[in-house]
Amino acid sequence: MGAKDWFICYADGDVSKLLARQPEIDRAATEELVRRLFPNHSVVPEEDGTLAEDANPQDDMVYAAVWPGVTIVCTAAVALDRPSQLDTRFLAEARGRTLYLHAMHSVVDWFALGVWSPDGQLRRALSISGGDEEIIENAGEPLPFEQPFWAGEFPAVEDEDEDEDYPFPFHPLELAEAGLDNLFGFVFEGYTGMSDDDDSVDPFDVPLAGFRLAPPKPGRRLFGRR
Repeated sequence: MGAKDWFICYADGDVSKLLARQPEIDRAATEELVRRLFPNHSVVPEEDGTLAEDANPQDDMVYAAVWPGVTIVCTAAVALDRPSQLDTRFLAEARGRTLYLHAMHSVVDWFALGVWSPDGQLRRALSISGGDEEIIENAGEPLPFEQPFWAGEFPAVEDEDEDEDYPFPFHPLELAEAGLDNLFGFVFEGYTGMSDDDDSVDPFDVPLAGFRLAPPKPGRRLFGRR
């Protein structure tokens, strides 16, 4: 697997259903959002991107979109080893909506997930790295799509390779793709088959507005894990 991403999503309902409608971006609201989230930067509009190609922007770029009922912001600022430590400015923006954080990086077999309920309470925080053989964070009850993985139904190593060793009963990136499928209705690589919803979304069909950020002020760090 070669996929990597770092994004947050604010949602008023089922994300896959909302995205499947292919709504138009509210460009004014999107730019205002990015300026609110990065008040210490100069924000310069750039060319549009897509969710498939720009879910893992460089430190000085943000790709985002505000639609009716759902908002996505792709930024390295949320590529955190510990999702529970998401900056308060991102939490405050939820404003009564469900907040999701999803990040993964194939080089280190790393996956991180955060879910906050509309009342602002952290519901789930998971960060797991196969490369480091470490569960970095594991707070809250596993979400329904996670449970078969923890139960060993999707082993990282097939039976015929049982002499090979892997630190977890599943591959973190496969769990990451299952999370995309179940929470948002799209995947970047392959098909997990975990979702029963027909509202699948092609991330190439999801446009995002691009923005360039001026360098942060001295002492401020824009990103987490890269």
